[in-house]
Amino acid sequence: MKLYYSPGACSLAPHIAIHEAGLKHELVKVDLRTKQYAGGDFNKINPKGSVPVIQADDGQVLTEAAVIMQYIADQKPDSGLMPKSGWERYRAQEWLNFIASELHKGYGPLWNAKMPQEAKDLAWETLTKKFAFLSERLEGGYLTGSKFTAADGYLYTVLNWTAMLKKDLKPWPKLEDFMKRVSARPAVQAALKAEGLLK
Repeated sequence: MKLYYSPGACSLAPHIAIHEAGLKHELVKVDLRTKQYAGGDFNKINPKGSVPVIQADDGQVLTEAAVIMQYIADQKPDSGLMPKSGWERYRAQEWLNFIASELHKGYGPLWNAKMPQEAKDLAWETLTKKFAFLSERLEGGYLTGSKFTAADGYLYTVLNWTAMLKKDLKPWPKLEDFMKRVSARPAVQAALKAEGLLK
């Protein structure tokens, strides 16, 4: 399998999942500004122009982080990245969708240099309300309780952007603890190193 990624982007979440599952993979770095990779025009791989993209060994291409992580988990069901069925799986899927729609996309205005400061402030205020909601639900250490799932890798990736934006998670100690806990996982360390984000 190939993972098309850009360092620190949302593709870090499936990259973590690949390491958690112990799957053989090839990393393909994409320049999101030029939409180029070593093989040429990335838009030919993903017309959406965004990472992550997984290309399976049979050539099938899959996009969208939340879906890719479920695909990865299903390659190694015993990894625990996604519960196998029933309400536990639905809860993990619920978190993946929440992170994708309420957090991931919520950062958009903060990255946009052309966005007025007032709009950026409003986007951050909206995100902080989501952070407070999340903080209340990390009683067991992870989103679904005491076990790490793909949703936790996605949350880690998105919360990590606060540091890139020079924003602070100190108002939410449980989120800070979560970040330290997930950072210490060997799979997370391996993904960060592979992307050049950790020495």
